[in-house]
Amino acid sequence: MLAGYWDLPWWCDLLVALALTHVTIAAVTIYLHRHQSHGALELAELAAHFFRLWLWLTTGMITKEWVAIHRKHHAKVDTADDPHSPVALGLNRVLWGGVFLYVRESHNHKTIERYGHGTPDDWLERRIYTPLHKFGILLMLVIDLALFGIIPGAVIWAVQMVWIPFWAAGVINGIGHFWGYRNFACADASRNILPIGLLIGGEELHNNHHAHPGSARLAVRRYELDIGWVYIRLLQWLRMARVTKLAPRVRLTRPRPVVDADTVKAILTYRYEVAASYLKSLRCVAAEELARLKLDLRARREALHLLAGDLASLAHAERERLGQLLERSPRLSAVYAMRADLEALWTRSGPNREQILRELKNWIGRAEASGIRQLEEFSIRLRRYVV
Repeated sequence: MLAGYWDLPWWCDLLVALALTHVTIAAVTIYLHRHQSHGALELAELAAHFFRLWLWLTTGMITKEWVAIHRKHHAKVDTADDPHSPVALGLNRVLWGGVFLYVRESHNHKTIERYGHGTPDDWLERRIYTPLHKFGILLMLVIDLALFGIIPGAVIWAVQMVWIPFWAAGVINGIGHFWGYRNFACADASRNILPIGLLIGGEELHNNHHAHPGSARLAVRRYELDIGWVYIRLLQWLRMARVTKLAPRVRLTRPRPVVDADTVKAILTYRYEVAASYLKSLRCVAAEELARLKLDLRARREALHLLAGDLASLAHAERERLGQLLERSPRLSAVYAMRADLEALWTRSGPNREQILRELKNWIGRAEASGIRQLEEFSIRLRRYVV
């Protein structure tokens, strides 16, 4: 009486639960995130409707609400207006209560109207998926109970219900802005949790996404794997998807004798790669200077952390220690100051391309006259960027 249509051993029930939740993860990352929120790919009607139906059954989330909240996150990232930033709200609150932050923001009608444009507004959305969004998860419960039995079905359904709230709303929004490595020096605190994006559909590569939010592929390094991209490629092969946006691939050519408007365009296009490349140069100078200053291993690690971080995010005591370090090394002080001047080329909204070109020429001239080998080499690299 308690058995379902499939009377499976416990380990099969576990595999079924993992498989079903993985389909949900794929639906979130492909449909809600990359397709609806950022327009990085187009989906055939059959694929889009499958994802909508599956999300209705397994999450009860409304497409317009999810998209609006995510877009607001990008627009207000890591500020007091960010719906779910651990920088503003604390890691524990986002990690363990991310779903409650999502629900609270979903009741903000200004957010939904401002950021939820372009989402489905057909008969299914107006009559079923939106007004009956809680009915879908109840229907999923009935299906699980019928297929797998009372106890296994209830457990499988419970896993389905907590999977997205924990992994997407908690882990990605929380740990993804708190812990991990960074390929790109974005203005926010985004991190890549792991280079292998399997469990959460590739969303583990969160820093890559914040650097290039419109890209359908989240992996950018050879050692990174984005399983969501693998599924997108499969959909492409089945002619169910068409990729419209990808992160720009960095191109280098022979150094130009004189930088021009094309150089400016390339540097603005690859600005995060430029910043990351410069940070390597800064670390090389830092390694030499810290060795010369004869700092111990712990002090060197702290110094590298201070030099690589964003000055605005440092505490008062950290700023003081950084200032003391820079006073002891004119070379390190010069390279650190030049980093801020370089990043100002693309962070200031006022200057036009002509003014940026003048500032870039000035920056390169100062770098070449600095007498610091790493700056001289980097100035040559800037001349090599092309779109």
